Amino acid sequence: MKHQEDITRKISRDINDPWQMDRRDFMKRIGGGLIISFSLGSLPSLVSAQDREQDEVNAYLRIAGDGRVTLYTGKIEMGQGPITSLPMMLADELDVSLDSVDIIMGNTDLCPWDNGTFGSLSTRQYGQIMRGAAAKARAILLEMAAGELSVSVDNLQVHEGVVSLKSDPRKKISYGELTKGKKILKTISETVEMKKPGEFTYMGTSRKHVDAFEKVTGRAKFSGDIQLPGMMYARIVRPPSLGAKLVKIDTSGAEAIEGTEIVREGDFIAVLNASQDLADVALAKVDAEFEEEEAGVDDENLYEYLVRSVDNSRELSSDGNPEQGKKESARVFESEYHDPYLAHAPIENHTATAYFEDDKLIMWASCQTPFPTKQDIADALGINEDKILLKQVFTGGGFGGKIYNPQAIEAARLAKLSGKPIQLVYSRQEEFMYDRFRPAAVVKIKSGIDANGRMMYWDYDFYMGGSRGAPHFYDIPHHRTMQHFAKRSTQDLHPSYNGNWPHPWYTGAWRGPSNNTNTWARESQIEMMAAAAGKDPLKFRLDHLKRDPKMTEVLRLGSEKFGWTPAPGPSGRGYGIACGIDAGTWIAVFAEVKVDRSTGHIQVVRAVASQDMGLVVNPQGARIQAEGGLIMGLGYALSEEIKFKGRKMLDRNFDSYSIPKISWTPEIEVVFVDKQHEPPQGGGEPSVVAIGGAVANAVFDATGARLFRLPMTPERVLAALQAM
Repeated sequence: MKHQEDITRKISRDINDPWQMDRRDFMKRIGGGLIISFSLGSLPSLVSAQDREQDEVNAYLRIAGDGRVTLYTGKIEMGQGPITSLPMMLADELDVSLDSVDIIMGNTDLCPWDNGTFGSLSTRQYGQIMRGAAAKARAILLEMAAGELSVSVDNLQVHEGVVSLKSDPRKKISYGELTKGKKILKTISETVEMKKPGEFTYMGTSRKHVDAFEKVTGRAKFSGDIQLPGMMYARIVRPPSLGAKLVKIDTSGAEAIEGTEIVREGDFIAVLNASQDLADVALAKVDAEFEEEEAGVDDENLYEYLVRSVDNSRELSSDGNPEQGKKESARVFESEYHDPYLAHAPIENHTATAYFEDDKLIMWASCQTPFPTKQDIADALGINEDKILLKQVFTGGGFGGKIYNPQAIEAARLAKLSGKPIQLVYSRQEEFMYDRFRPAAVVKIKSGIDANGRMMYWDYDFYMGGSRGAPHFYDIPHHRTMQHFAKRSTQDLHPSYNGNWPHPWYTGAWRGPSNNTNTWARESQIEMMAAAAGKDPLKFRLDHLKRDPKMTEVLRLGSEKFGWTPAPGPSGRGYGIACGIDAGTWIAVFAEVKVDRSTGHIQVVRAVASQDMGLVVNPQGARIQAEGGLIMGLGYALSEEIKFKGRKMLDRNFDSYSIPKISWTPEIEVVFVDKQHEPPQGGGEPSVVAIGGAVANAVFDATGARLFRLPMTPERVLAALQAM
């Protein structure tokens, strides 16, 4: 199987020289009107789609002759709601009806190049730049209207795309009339202010997702819903473990299944059948023998292995003198936290449907990165990118796991080799085996408090995980944060590990990458010191946040909603707190749990998420993002953990890898700090980051037991209780 390059290549690909759509071709495809191109790499600029080239273009905004506004963006919709929030932002800045705004997402022939949808960036980065472009477009349209109506711009007003005189609203002209039959080039040099909250019509109001009806009724189209004449379902012969080498193969049993075709290119072997069920049967009839690697690590000795594999370190933050802080501490605490590999486990498996139309590949793929995926397909097939089209389609959950799309490359290869339309849907076993897991990590913390219960000392070392969320934000005079990792050059010791050494698995981004690990470890240690100091954990945090008013505010707002009353832990109530920063958002999560001491079962009864995320564009959308993040986070807190031996995956489906169940869902409330005058920040990942620490601290408050390894399974809870 040909895998794609490491995540760093995708994110660091030179965005200053992206694939450029020919402007003349673009105008031919979409017609005239006012065309605005804008970029994430620079301030918005106005260009003629036929007369001027620009180095960086990430989106087009078109105001057409019929008055409709269309945004062409390489971003995609995978459930977080940009298909709704981006048009809301656009409608407000242009002064048009929300119903008149269309959005075309992820079509690689119509939309300019975009690096992908991840990191909660669509609204907080892309949306703000789009607003600036829309504000400039509005200014240009007002200038044009002033000319048509023979008045100054100051005498004009706009409502739902119609410009009129303030003194006589009967004298008016619509955006559509201004742009009809034209191909317009206009630029303005002055800065254009974006609207303020008091001027919003849509932003700050709750709107149902525009795709909700289609998804609830099953009408929404995903890659696996595409049906093509003559389409063949594909199943690929896989090794029993990563790195295994094919020794011999007999496909005669598969070929005996009616309608089955065998496609082979080296060790890339697939069975094709017009029936999905028969394709499965045929695959089971393939007799293949593989040579597997010896097991050197498993899920139990993993943490010792990771620490042992480190050969490089770097300091992320420091202040004061940690050794001096240790001396000034009346009590010192030393802890080690273990966090396992996590799978993305989307309900929609990696899927791609593809066919060739003459010499052009047409594809629908469940992916977060249409344009980088298009480049990867071009590289794999040895064809030009302009011979590949990825069409717009919904993506059924990504969580960072669909940044990489090996299924798209494989479907493209099979379509080329067979000459037929192909649909490739990964089995759940393939989904686990070829996933890019959140990396397992070890965190070691040494910390201390003085005789008055003030934090004096913080020495934080994390191994093999990412740095997101590792530096703390508390008032600690003597502190240091270190990251320990293995150099990429050491992959030659394990060439089959595909650049992920020492990890035996492919690794990548998973909902607030590694911030969930760092927040759980940090907040557990903070709570440990609060208890030792005999302090209420909320007050203990507030006493050490004098330099962070944002965190102070989210903690106070969340505690009011939760109904927090002061009590040193463990109080027996089962209350827990964790706070963190992710995607530009300050987050505090409060949780209440019940722990069954006889079985070790943890039930999260209720949770409150308090967020400072600046302007909340769509409060309903932000609320359900936070709710979804809390529920998803219960998985890594309570049950999710990859079991393996060497490079053999022991988890093959949801019978052993347990994601959150409906019965686990607590009562959830979400509150936002009122910051409508500030730029919007990310809402897709922050609550995921903090729920694990909040639940861990609630378990401690309920029982006095501290767990140092996730997930907090019943067996581990019982062991911790017995060890007290």
